[in-house]
Amino acid sequence: MIVVVDYHKGNLLSVERGLSAAGAQVVVSDDPDVIAQADAIVLPGVGAFADAAQTMEALGQTSVIRARVEQGVPFLGICLGMHLMFEEGVEGAPDEDDEVSSHNARGLAILPGVVDRLPNTDAAGQTYKIPHVGWNTVVPGEGASVFASPLFADIDPGEHFYFTHSYCAPNGPFAIGKTTHAREFVSAVQYKNHAFGVQFHPEKSSDAGAQLLKNFVQLAQSA
Repeated sequence: MIVVVDYHKGNLLSVERGLSAAGAQVVVSDDPDVIAQADAIVLPGVGAFADAAQTMEALGQTSVIRARVEQGVPFLGICLGMHLMFEEGVEGAPDEDDEVSSHNARGLAILPGVVDRLPNTDAAGQTYKIPHVGWNTVVPGEGASVFASPLFADIDPGEHFYFTHSYCAPNGPFAIGKTTHAREFVSAVQYKNHAFGVQFHPEKSSDAGAQLLKNFVQLAQSA
């Protein structure tokens, strides 16, 4: 059973459909007791970091998800769901416009660092549209090559995925994939061998996205 976490932000139907098509038994739930019984957890990506983090905390989801990931339960964060894997995020925080804030929203803290705004200019000063919306490629990051990760099995290097976001995760050894829009940013992360995050939306990424969801379902089944 894969639980898609409902934190009362947006439509979860496309994620549910994508996982079901990949062969999973899927339950959409906001109940921490249901999440605690999941064989795998998917945290989808809709809304702002601070609002989502506060809602998850109020619903009792945060501690349960963190505990289950530490217990080795397969986990996939999608877009905002990947952002929430980190310690903090500036999006929606009271001091978002400050360079240094003491009031950043707190995430799941599965991975270290702060999720910040995506730069809108490249090194030459050319301006890019933010939010970054549309198809873009994923290349290997600082960590193990994204295409050596079981999440990307049978997906060709340079494959296109669908993005829509204005914020980006910090860099680190957990970064298994990167993408460029104005600047290079982290587009896929991995924690140990069972928890993953992707900046793009696999449920909207045609055949490559369907393959990625299938790979995650297989990981959950083997676990």
